[in-house]
Amino acid sequence: MNRLLESTLGNKYFIFGIRIVLGFLFILAAIEKIAQPEEFAKAITNYRLLPNATVNVFAIVLPWVELLAGLAIFVGLLTRGSSIIITFLLGVFFLAIAISLARGLDISCGCFGTADARKVGWIALGEDLLMLLGSLLLYYFPSTFAAVEGYIRKAQLNPESPTILQAKISRSDISD
Repeated sequence: MNRLLESTLGNKYFIFGIRIVLGFLFILAAIEKIAQPEEFAKAITNYRLLPNATVNVFAIVLPWVELLAGLAIFVGLLTRGSSIIITFLLGVFFLAIAISLARGLDISCGCFGTADARKVGWIALGEDLLMLLGSLLLYYFPSTFAAVEGYIRKAQLNPESPTILQAKISRSDISD
């Protein structure tokens, strides 16, 4: 049973799908927040979890962290490290939503900036939990399938193979 579970969850196509979806979602969420930092700051303030003095810093820095981690996951570069960052962020988001639910706050999630005007609720909590599980799978079952990391590893293992730059240089030498 353990082997079946491992072979299913560790399937390179399954992991690839998780990587693409999770990366895309984080990129999409970050772009909206970067475009409207004031609105994102209001969403953060509504949770009533951070001191007011730190809200603007979070509203400006957090979306860029989401964007960089999302891009890295999406293209498959530094996947394990990026999945740790995303796992941490999703854990914080999960706790923030859970605390808000426990307090009975009727606030906008802010998950996708102002484009996502849905309220904090059980659905948002469930979505965060699913993404959290996905990011953990990326960490525990790393795959270089269709990932930049895979191409880099192949190039390192085969130093005889020319890099793209070397291939372009040698083609221009031939045409001269």
